[in-house]
Amino acid sequence: MHQSLLAAHSLFRWAVLFALLFSIYKAWQGHRKLLPFTKTDNSLRHWTATIAHIQLLLGIILYTQSPVAKAMVSEIKNGWSDPVFFGLLHLCLMLTAVVFITIGSAKAKRAATDSSKFKIMLTFFSIGLCIILIAIPWPFSPLTQRPYLRHF
Repeated sequence: MHQSLLAAHSLFRWAVLFALLFSIYKAWQGHRKLLPFTKTDNSLRHWTATIAHIQLLLGIILYTQSPVAKAMVSEIKNGWSDPVFFGLLHLCLMLTAVVFITIGSAKAKRAATDSSKFKIMLTFFSIGLCIILIAIPWPFSPLTQRPYLRHF
C-alpha cells in the first residue's frame, strides 16, 4: 500500500503543478485584459483547489504510513537531523501552500468584481505555487535525491 500511495502522490504532483500554472496564466490574462470571470474560470478556480486538497490528503495518508516518517518521529527524540528537518519542512510548507490556495479560492469566489476575482486568484495561487516549488523534493535538491516520477 505504501508504494501505491507513494506513486500516486508522485504522479499527482504534476496535476497540481499543471492546474496551478494554468490557473495562474488564466488569472493573469483575465486581470490584464479585464476579461469577464466566466463559469469556466470559476470551474478552473474550484478544480485547482480541489486537486491541491486531494494531493494534500494523499500526502497526509502517505505520511502516516511511511516508514521514513516513522523513523523521523523516533529520531526527533534523539535530536534533529537533516532528514527530520526536511520531512517536517516538506509537510509544513505543503500545508501552508494549500492553505494559501484555499484562501485564494474562497476569496475569489466571493469577490465583487471580475477583476478582483482574477487578481485574488493570481496572487494567492502564485504564492501557493512558489511555496510548493520550494518544498517539492526535486532530484536536483541538495536535501534529497528523489526521482521526477515514482513507479508502482
